[in-house]
Amino acid sequence: MPNIRVELLPGRTVDQRRRFAEEVTRAAVEALGARRQDVRIMFEEVAADHVANGGVLASEDETRAGVLSKLAGNAG
Repeated sequence: MPNIRVELLPGRTVDQRRRFAEEVTRAAVEALGARRQDVRIMFEEVAADHVANGGVLASEDETRAGVLSKLAGNAG
C-alpha cells in the first residue's frame, strides 16, 4: 500500500487537492502496480514561516510574494 505524504503551504482549495490526489493516484497505479484503492495520500499544511528555501523563510521570500498572496486569497 503506497502511503504518500504531501506538505503544502496553506491555501490550496479542495478542488486542487482532489485533482492532485487523482493524478498522483493514477501515477502510483501505473508506476508501482498498486491497486487504486490502496493508494493513500495525506495532505499536511505547513505554515510559510515554518519552511525555508535557500536559507530564507518562505514567508519572507520576496520572490514568492505573488505565490503566497494567491494562496492567501484561496484560504478559507
